[in-house]
Amino acid sequence: MSNRIRNKKLLKRVCSAKEAAMLIKDNMNVAASGFTPSGYPKAVPLALAEICKENKEKIKINLYTGASVGDELDGSWARADIIKKRLPYQTNESLRDHTNKGRCEFLDMHLSHVPNYVKLGFLGKIDIAIIEAVAITKEGHIIPSTSIGASPTYVKMADKVIVEINTSQPLELEGMADICIPQNPPYKRPLPIVLPNDRIGTDYIPCGLDKIAAIVITDIEDNVRSLSPIDETSEKISENLINFLKKEVELGRLTNELLPLQSGVGSVANAVLAGLGKSEFENLVCYTEVIQDSMLDLIDTNKVLFASGTAITPSIEGLKKFKENIKTYRDRIILRPQEISNHPEIIRRLGVIAMNTAIEADIYGNVNSTNIMGSRMMNGIGGSGDFTRNAYLSIFTTSSTAKNGEISSIVPMVSHHDHTEHDVMVIITEQGVADLRGLSPKERAEKIINNCAHPDFKPMLLDYFSRAKEKSYGHTPHILGEALSWHERFMEKGTMIVE
Repeated sequence: MSNRIRNKKLLKRVCSAKEAAMLIKDNMNVAASGFTPSGYPKAVPLALAEICKENKEKIKINLYTGASVGDELDGSWARADIIKKRLPYQTNESLRDHTNKGRCEFLDMHLSHVPNYVKLGFLGKIDIAIIEAVAITKEGHIIPSTSIGASPTYVKMADKVIVEINTSQPLELEGMADICIPQNPPYKRPLPIVLPNDRIGTDYIPCGLDKIAAIVITDIEDNVRSLSPIDETSEKISENLINFLKKEVELGRLTNELLPLQSGVGSVANAVLAGLGKSEFENLVCYTEVIQDSMLDLIDTNKVLFASGTAITPSIEGLKKFKENIKTYRDRIILRPQEISNHPEIIRRLGVIAMNTAIEADIYGNVNSTNIMGSRMMNGIGGSGDFTRNAYLSIFTTSSTAKNGEISSIVPMVSHHDHTEHDVMVIITEQGVADLRGLSPKERAEKIINNCAHPDFKPMLLDYFSRAKEKSYGHTPHILGEALSWHERFMEKGTMIVE
């Protein structure tokens, strides 16, 4: 264990997960490492849930993370009714149900904003931070595992830190991190990243010996999610995207090396990246949040030369491959804090091509990526807004229908606005591509309906748009009552769309 805990004084702070969990008290603000869902603490959260179950003790805390974490944290704490407020993003079924039943509050946030909110005190003080690590240095600094997320800021601002040393995480992760914590206004300075592989910080999270209150040894692996097989719809979306990018090259707006790529999470996003592996594009680089299976595959085939992100988020099979080939990947991947990976300044400077997924898009180019029927939280906005607002090209992909074709994903008016028409440049479904740049609202509506809507719903959308133009002389024609009730016509009460 000396290669994991490199200061002998810290050995006295090694304890059981239960002993560490007892440091967490009612009404605390607890921060945890983890990002979609990777590199998050597991043993201590499970122990706290068990304590609450055994003692029937009521503990309610506010839980802050980088993004989503595994069931060992979000799920076990939701089922134990521990979470009073949660931010900024989640993908757990138990927590989602808990939230939508009103049993805990959920603050959906742009991920790049979270560290600033914490540093400036908008969210109150951090009582305890629980951080997964592969090692602790002699100076008491933390070598993070497979995600960085908001951990550097949480460690900096926390009164106490509990470190989970996870022996299932390879020591070769050391050196992959690039930790920089920007100063608060008015002392912020430009971030000197002009290429995705530029390094500007340390390979450890600054902490110090005195702040570490407990160390727990565990070997629980990340509860990573399986990715759905690439189906015909996803493959067609990927094909449409690649053809769009080819056209941009032909028009001289891009080169064959494109620009740094960002991709959201999930099976559709993974399929889109997989399509690039079959394309003629070469020497690609990525500046993104999460590094999924297809991005590792692109690195394997030298399609992608380098990738910068904040988390390694593969499937079960992808995680195994990552660990087996980590010596190769560690030279071609940088993991940064999310306030750097998602920083508007860098995204704009690099000219990132942002590719994210939508739950639904409306005929004027507004996108909903968070709420079902406008009120039931799915996962959250994540980093899609950070990239969409600042990208060289902002692209949203979605299947044209949901719930086995029963519902159109192209609607007259989205039930919840996450990305406005002002930020969305391109919408792509398996039906086609709508390039919205330079178009007025009515021109966008015609392009989206004709190019992206499913044939089963296109007549209804065209009829709505035609009648809206007749009844409204507005800049963006709507029949408000009908637009708002559109969703109820195609969804049975109580059902939800699940990605």
